[in-house]
Amino acid sequence: MRRLLQSSIATLQNISRIRRSTPAVSDGIRSFTVPFLRSIFSWQRPPSRRALDGVASTASQKAIRHADAWREMSGNASSAIKKNEVDPHHQITFDGKRVCIPWSEGVTSTYHNIWLRDNCQCSSCFHPITKQRLLNTFAIPESIKPESTEASEDGLTIKWSNDGHQSFYPWNWLHMHSYQPILEKTPSCHRFVWGREDIIDNPPMVAYGDVMASDEGVAEWTSKIKQFGFCFVDGVPVTPEATEELINRISFVRNTHYGGFWDFTSNLAKADTAYTDLPLGLHTDGTYFTDPPGLQLLHCLHHDGGGGESILADGFRAARILREESPEHYKTLSRVRVPAHSAGNEEVCIRPTFAIHPILNHDEATGELIQVRWNNDDRSTMDRWSSIDPDVGVFQFYDAIRKWNQIITRREVEYRFKLVPGRPMIFDNWRVMHGRTQFDGERRLCGAYINMDDFESRLRLTNMGREAVLQHL
Repeated sequence: MRRLLQSSIATLQNISRIRRSTPAVSDGIRSFTVPFLRSIFSWQRPPSRRALDGVASTASQKAIRHADAWREMSGNASSAIKKNEVDPHHQITFDGKRVCIPWSEGVTSTYHNIWLRDNCQCSSCFHPITKQRLLNTFAIPESIKPESTEASEDGLTIKWSNDGHQSFYPWNWLHMHSYQPILEKTPSCHRFVWGREDIIDNPPMVAYGDVMASDEGVAEWTSKIKQFGFCFVDGVPVTPEATEELINRISFVRNTHYGGFWDFTSNLAKADTAYTDLPLGLHTDGTYFTDPPGLQLLHCLHHDGGGGESILADGFRAARILREESPEHYKTLSRVRVPAHSAGNEEVCIRPTFAIHPILNHDEATGELIQVRWNNDDRSTMDRWSSIDPDVGVFQFYDAIRKWNQIITRREVEYRFKLVPGRPMIFDNWRVMHGRTQFDGERRLCGAYINMDDFESRLRLTNMGREAVLQHL
């Protein structure tokens, strides 16, 4: 037993070293460590009677697997701190500008008086049903300060000197929203950045019955979409009606100039190559929108010919490869803004209303890659090169997209498969690029878009629960 544990610890130490030295490997390493640890410690425990009887609930097993996945995806997402985490050996202090709270972890958080008063959570300052601020921020005196503070087991009560109003702040709320210093991360899902070999034998999939039966099924579905960037749904009735009901389990359908819910063939009913039998290179949809569609679901209802193989590629994986192999090209695709348009239909000519975007878009606060906008077919004429010397900028851009295209069409990056009736796929259009090979015969598909914000709302609520989500407002 001791030798087994020693060997296990050594293995995990090696895994830790690999994660530190090889970032590209780190995204997949947890998928090994969690079942590895579980196998060790479940081996030490006596088997349950259910296990001895060989009886296990499929639903329970799915719930356990999903819970593990969500905990893992949440990473270090904070939970409510314990009531004794305020350091009992130090005093809470305040003055005319700020309140200082010492925590047992050895740090002190500073909160400005005006910030605390503006964020009072009582029912007269913050509506308990609408979750909207009722307090008139602009009526708070600039010189606002506490008259007194009182620490209890559950939180901090402040009586304000200007009007005698009492505000109560739970300890977990104060710790969660500490900004000087920042103590907790905003809950987020861990993304598994994949290549072909990572998912070809076991692509993310959920059962239609589970998704339709409960929000737990939706939680599993949305978390897999977030984790992998796409997911199949198995066992869907081969009808547009059932497909639309499935989409509505996440959110309402987003309308565009293509309509809301689509049911289409290669008849050029819309002036777009998606409505032909031509091959489509890897791309993301809606690069011509200020806000591109967040998710896209496609369900093949019928195909009586050949070809039409679907292609997916993880744009975040491709971007990582580009950054590692050619940092300068990565910078170019993160800086040069690329105009786009949709003008095939006579009644529309769509371009972004403002702020033309580059191909790789990052969170300004964290620097994290958050969106890939790539559709070479919809790219407009580029005749504005900002302050860049055109002799430099033009060559830099074309060199960069040539390298980008070379990466995304590598065999190890592309995941190819055939869409089949009864198994639609849904994918993150801000991350996963899609395409298809040429086909013949009659091929009928249906599907729709969903806004990213609506998906993120459903993801958080079904996986974290409403109370946990509200804590982070």
